[in-house]
Amino acid sequence: MGKGERQTVKVGAWCAAAVLMAATAAHAAGASDNVVKIGVLTDMSGVSADNSGRGSVVAAELAIADFAKDKKVLGQPIELISADHQGKTDIGANLAREWFDTKQVDMITDLTFSNVALAVQKIADDKGKLALVTGAGSAAITNEQCNKSTVHWMYDTYALATGTARALSAQGLKSWYFISADYAFGAALEKDARAIVQANGGQVLGSVKHPVGTSDMSSYLLQAQNSKAQVIGLANSGADTLNTVKQAREFGLGTGANKQVFTPLLALLTEVHGMGLPNAQGMYITTGFYWDQDAQTRAFSKRYFDRMKKMPTMMQAAVYSAVLHYLRAVQAAGTDEAQAVMARMKATEVNDAVVRKGRIRDDGRLVHDMMLVQVKTPTESKGEWDLYKIQQTIPGDQAFQPLAQSRCPLIKK
Repeated sequence: MGKGERQTVKVGAWCAAAVLMAATAAHAAGASDNVVKIGVLTDMSGVSADNSGRGSVVAAELAIADFAKDKKVLGQPIELISADHQGKTDIGANLAREWFDTKQVDMITDLTFSNVALAVQKIADDKGKLALVTGAGSAAITNEQCNKSTVHWMYDTYALATGTARALSAQGLKSWYFISADYAFGAALEKDARAIVQANGGQVLGSVKHPVGTSDMSSYLLQAQNSKAQVIGLANSGADTLNTVKQAREFGLGTGANKQVFTPLLALLTEVHGMGLPNAQGMYITTGFYWDQDAQTRAFSKRYFDRMKKMPTMMQAAVYSAVLHYLRAVQAAGTDEAQAVMARMKATEVNDAVVRKGRIRDDGRLVHDMMLVQVKTPTESKGEWDLYKIQQTIPGDQAFQPLAQSRCPLIKK
C-alpha cells in the first residue's frame, strides 16, 4: 500500500467515524415498525440455485440464531423473508420495491446475478434502505454504480480474475481464450481477467459468448479448442460452469495430448462436487471461503450441513457473515435507520466464522483475504466434500482493486 493510499484510508476512517457519531446521535429511536426485517432475494430455480437459493436462507437463519437466541434485536423481533428473482432484473426490482414499500424490509441480501444486484442496490439507496450483495460478482457494484447504501460482501470479478490469472501466468501460461456467459457478470469477469492477463505479459486470442442456461456448449468449446490458446478461461457461473467443464472433458480438453489448461474463473463448491473430481481435478480456483479452512469454518459448516446435507458455498457463507454483521451494527447503533447502521458497519471490523479482519471501505467494498485453491485428485480426497488444497492466501489489499483505482463517485481523488 503506497503513501497516498494510506492517507486515503486514514481520511476514510476519520470520515466514517464522524458519520457514525452524527448518525447515531440523530437516530436512536430503536427499530422502525417495531421489527427488523431482512430479505433474502436469491436464485431458487436457475443456474445458481445450488450455490445460493435455499442454502442462503438457511445461512441467514443460522446468523440470526447466533446473534440472539430469542431472535430479537433492540428488544424487537428479527424477521426473515425470501423470494426467487428468477434471474430477471424486472422481477428482482419489483420484489425489492414491494419489500421496501409494503413489507417493512430494512435490508436485502444475496442478490445472485449482477443484473439483479445492480438494479436492487439503486432501489435500496433511493428508498433509504440497505443492500448487502453476497451473490453477485460485477466489480461495477462498488465502482461506477457504487452508492452509500450498498456493501459488496464476499468476492467480485476483480478478485476472481486476479487470483487465478496471476497464478497461471506465473506458471508461464500466457495465451488465453474466454468462454463467457452473455450477461453483466460474464462480461465483467472476462474484462477483469483480460486486464490481469495483459498486465502480466499475456495475450487474449479471442472469446465467445453463450446464453445463460444453455445446455449444449459444444460449439463454444470447439472454438476455444481451435484457438490453440494455452488457457481456456470460463467467465460464467452455476450450472453453466458445471456443464461446460463436463462437456470439455468429453471433448478431451485439458487431458492427454491436449495441453490446454481449462479453468473456471468462478466455480463454487457445489459445482466442483457436481463435476466430480475426475473432471475437475487440478483446476485452480479463487475463493473467499472453504469449509475445511480451519476449526471455525468447520464448526459453522457442520451446522449448515446438518440442515442442508451439503457443505456451504462461498456465496452461502457470505450471507451468514453479512446478516450477522448487520445485526451487530443495528444493536450497536441503537437503531435500524440505514445510514446509522451503515456507519457502524464501516467502523467495525468484520470478524466471524466466515470472514476474519475484514473492513468495509468507503466505496462499499468489503476487503478481506481470499484463497487460491487447487481441486484435489480422486486419490487425494478423503471424503465427499474434501475437494480443495489451499495453495496460498491472497491478502485483501492484493486481492481487491486498490482504492486509488476506484471509479466510485463517492471516493474523492
